[in-house]
Amino acid sequence: MTTTSPAATKAGGLRTGVQRFGTFLSGMIMPNIAAFIAWGFITMLFIPAGFFGVDSPFGWHWYPVAELVGGGGDSAIIGWQGAMTAVAEGADGNFFGYVGLVGPMVTYLLPLLIANTAGRMVYGERGGVVATIATMGVIVGTNIPMFLGAMIMGPLAAWITKQMDKLWDGKIRPGFEMLVNNFSAGILGMLLAIFGFFAFGPVMLGISAVLGGAVDWLVALNLLPLVSIIVEPAKVLFLNNAINHGVFTPLGIEQATETGKSILFLIEANPGPGLGLLLAFTFFGVGVAKASAPGAAIIQFFGGIHEIYFPYALSKPTTILALIAGGAAGVTTNMVLGGGLAFPAAPGSIIAVTAAAIGPGVGNLLVVYLSVVIAAVVTFLITGVILRASRKRDLEAEGDSFGDAIAQTEANKGKSSAAMDALRASSGAGAAGGAAGAGAGVATDRRIENIVFACDAGMGSSAMGASVLRNKFKKAGVEGVTVTNQAIANLDGTADLVITQQQLTDRAQAQSPNSIHVSVDNFMNSPKYEEVVEMVREQRDSDA
Repeated sequence: MTTTSPAATKAGGLRTGVQRFGTFLSGMIMPNIAAFIAWGFITMLFIPAGFFGVDSPFGWHWYPVAELVGGGGDSAIIGWQGAMTAVAEGADGNFFGYVGLVGPMVTYLLPLLIANTAGRMVYGERGGVVATIATMGVIVGTNIPMFLGAMIMGPLAAWITKQMDKLWDGKIRPGFEMLVNNFSAGILGMLLAIFGFFAFGPVMLGISAVLGGAVDWLVALNLLPLVSIIVEPAKVLFLNNAINHGVFTPLGIEQATETGKSILFLIEANPGPGLGLLLAFTFFGVGVAKASAPGAAIIQFFGGIHEIYFPYALSKPTTILALIAGGAAGVTTNMVLGGGLAFPAAPGSIIAVTAAAIGPGVGNLLVVYLSVVIAAVVTFLITGVILRASRKRDLEAEGDSFGDAIAQTEANKGKSSAAMDALRASSGAGAAGGAAGAGAGVATDRRIENIVFACDAGMGSSAMGASVLRNKFKKAGVEGVTVTNQAIANLDGTADLVITQQQLTDRAQAQSPNSIHVSVDNFMNSPKYEEVVEMVREQRDSDA
């Protein structure tokens, strides 16, 4: 752990670049996951075959279901199985007036939310507005949910807006700024919407058709399980967001609007492989890994924090083969028996998987459960064989290998996390890791009032770290300090002190160069926290 100066350095490397791209892709989707879940629950409850649908498998029928799903009357399915085709075919019940919630949400709301989020990531509120306008043209110009279109047009429109503003930056006469800004954004949005309608939309239809055809081709040839060869190693290397949220979620939503569920939502989110790996370490592991695996299994399976099993795989890289086999077995089960989820399971806990699987029916839920069990069993058996074969050698070599694996996991991810920190603390690796990096103390003459924990997404890991530090300030009786968490991309330079995992400090420095930066390798149990608390307390005492 080190305290860094405000001078910024640039992080490089192929892995970092890929991780940044994956973070950007997932950054468009993840803030809007709640909307996806809301849409999923609405479809699960009110489509004709849902809990309260006219064809409910439970015999329940709530009368207003037709109005919610759309089309009017008990035969209402417009907006579920063919909202756009109903318009094209001139079906009774005008699409724009009678489709209820399901169709408009998946056709308009979700893609526009993605576009707005993407635009804001590139160019703030102004970029978000233009991105939303432009994406509307793409949506109307196609007849399928335009998630991929939103993920491309959104950032593109925001970037064009940014370049346009540079043309007259500092050249607008005082008093005309609002006029120029509003009209320029409106005119550009109009042009991009027209372009999206006539040109971009058809291109995206072609791309979506190719990707959808590729998935259908894999399914038809029973090759979809081979995707696990890419997905499972990618998860261990923290490249899963680029695959899951960048490809599987958009394609899965399109598939779910047609069939009510999608197998794509379960390729990455299935908690079975991770559970099987951790159970194998519980029974056949050695030392720290064996002792900590049971607790990690609970966190992974019920909490959905898959990253907690990555150090175990890295400590014994051959177990990645077991993860691939388990993942492929789970995909095969769902492919053969027709299992899938109605909406993305985020996080990938068995609780979220259950909620997303029960909508298409109890039979589907049982198939999904079976896929989880089979994935876990296959991974468990293969991992057990690998561990048993090397048990004697592992006992002789036991030492810091597991702690090194935790550190390698965080290095691969490019950030720390509460799951890794809890794992390190429970294994005793935290103390060693802390001592190794505690060479420089936290010291500054700058008055610290605003502390920000920053990570890639600005959610789980940094939120837990901020909570830990807030509690430490509270126990120490230190007041007047604000501790928050946010994504590195959202750092605006106002923070007095920024705390990041070591691999992310360079990026944080570049984003907020005037802040004091503290690097840690343990968000939950870092000795640096005590130093920060003591420094702030000394500042307050000197003011008294």
